[in-house]
Amino acid sequence: MKAGNFTYKDLNDIPAVVPVFPLSAALLLPGSQMPLNIFEPRYLAMCDAALKTNRLIGMVQPVFSGDIGSKENPNLCKVGCLGRIVSFTESGDGRYLINLQGVSRYRIIEEVSAKTPFRQCRIAAFAHDLSSQSNNGDDVNRDELLETFRLYLDANDLEADWENVNKAGNESLVNALSVMSPYGPAEKQALLEAPDLKSRADTLIALTQIALARDADGDEYAQTLQ
Repeated sequence: MKAGNFTYKDLNDIPAVVPVFPLSAALLLPGSQMPLNIFEPRYLAMCDAALKTNRLIGMVQPVFSGDIGSKENPNLCKVGCLGRIVSFTESGDGRYLINLQGVSRYRIIEEVSAKTPFRQCRIAAFAHDLSSQSNNGDDVNRDELLETFRLYLDANDLEADWENVNKAGNESLVNALSVMSPYGPAEKQALLEAPDLKSRADTLIALTQIALARDADGDEYAQTLQ
């Protein structure tokens, strides 16, 4: 997996302990991009530390059901995604504007005791995310995915650059649509944890079809009230 100027060949290239950035409903996937506006002092310190070392940050969602922990230190989902800082800009007013590129999903083994203001976790990265032989999406039902996408756009009066959409490979297409999808934390976590690209595409199709059906039912109900 190449991210920025570095190629992550295997698990030896992934540190055992990484800083983690809890962020709800944010989805980073291997190969995808995530822009971030960093302003909290502890996360400014996290970026400084990452830039001094391996440039890696572990994106992860706070737990969204059950024992969620405290607002300042929420309990974390077990699976997140490592991102490498591939661009960095100082805003001039104390903020950092960074862009992460996804490297590999990971499972949290444990949170470690650290003196840093930001949290750190011991992780186990998903080796197959780093492999050049990983699934390129040949088994994705591209026709159904694009038709579902088209129906979603039509239902919401949106447009797409179909020339670029049609040029995109299955992996890029599935991951881009997953990242841009307007769903909540539980749905985003399901997309992240999908075991392979076909499963992620199938999950995205199902979520979108459910949303379209719900909206259609709502419209019918509204019409009965008129």
